[in-house]
Amino acid sequence: MAHAQRITLFQKEIAMQVQPYLFFDGRCEEALDFYRAALGAEVTMLMRFRESPEPQPPGMCAPGSEDKVMHASFRIGETELMASDGRAMGQPEFKGFSLSVSPASDDEARKLFSALGDGGQVQMPLDKTFFASSFGMVADRFGVSWMVIVPLAPA
Repeated sequence: MAHAQRITLFQKEIAMQVQPYLFFDGRCEEALDFYRAALGAEVTMLMRFRESPEPQPPGMCAPGSEDKVMHASFRIGETELMASDGRAMGQPEFKGFSLSVSPASDDEARKLFSALGDGGQVQMPLDKTFFASSFGMVADRFGVSWMVIVPLAPA
């Protein structure tokens, strides 16, 4: 039977975590600014390619991409996510997954859904369902799929 291993990281004991890592192919900083405004995200770390202590291998990023984001960490609520411009070579494709956000109220769900949908595409309108007082799906302007859900209160 598998069990969660505990590791010491920066003098702090933590349990194993799974963290999404999003590659925006040249639009990472724009995405971080968008998530700050839409979701109250807090950027906790940002490093540009030019700030790397080691030179980039040939072909790692497009010419002129020195100011693009090599790595960033940001927090939405209690969740830490990571992001990068990657190789900054074109349009990212976010397929096969969706990020889920669970606000505390239906009013907050409407605000977040509207903010995420600004410049994006509604995949399923936010509405009451049999499993949630509010549930909807939207792809934001970067193509990242989001589910906004306020679960029903326990009976």
